[in-house]
Amino acid sequence: MTADMIYLRLKQKIRVRPGAHLTIGDIAQLIGEDEICRKLETTIIHRIRKEDKNLVVIDVMKVIRAIQRTNSLEVQIIGPTQTIIEVQISKKKLAPVYFVFIWLLLFIGAALAIMNFHEDVSMREVHQQIYKIVTGIDNPKPLLLQIPYSFGLGIGMILFFNHLFKKRFNEEPSPLEVEMFNYQQDLDRYVIVHENEDNGKNE
Repeated sequence: MTADMIYLRLKQKIRVRPGAHLTIGDIAQLIGEDEICRKLETTIIHRIRKEDKNLVVIDVMKVIRAIQRTNSLEVQIIGPTQTIIEVQISKKKLAPVYFVFIWLLLFIGAALAIMNFHEDVSMREVHQQIYKIVTGIDNPKPLLLQIPYSFGLGIGMILFFNHLFKKRFNEEPSPLEVEMFNYQQDLDRYVIVHENEDNGKNE
């Protein structure tokens, strides 16, 4: 590695407070001569303003221009070419009344969804038929099957989502976490494309 070359890798996403002054060191990793890297890491690349709202995209070209403004360095880019800056605006805490209302709404909605599904597939008749096949007795309320099934349904959902309140059973991500990750990736890509389109119109 020559003295007039640095390697630059942008971070994919960072979170900052309103009014923050972002330096190259905040949004990127630099490899090169130590003295040059220390100087570049303190170079201010962007100041968060009210007009930025809650999302800002810093393109690698802006970083290269800031570097070459004071140094005639060759920059080798590794990894992503944009960094998403998420401005953490303080939000009001949710009132306990609203929390209880939302919790009840979700609980009742989930319960109705499960009940409607069981009604659609005739789960009660299935339990009655299984009970009759196993015991030979025609029982309209086979609680011996229905009660364990109800517990098993709840335990199965807990194991499927790999969470019990804040407790995680293993390091494997749950399907919900994977879907949320994919959604966040798609959202980040949309923000980057949309921001680049806006920048192209403003130039």
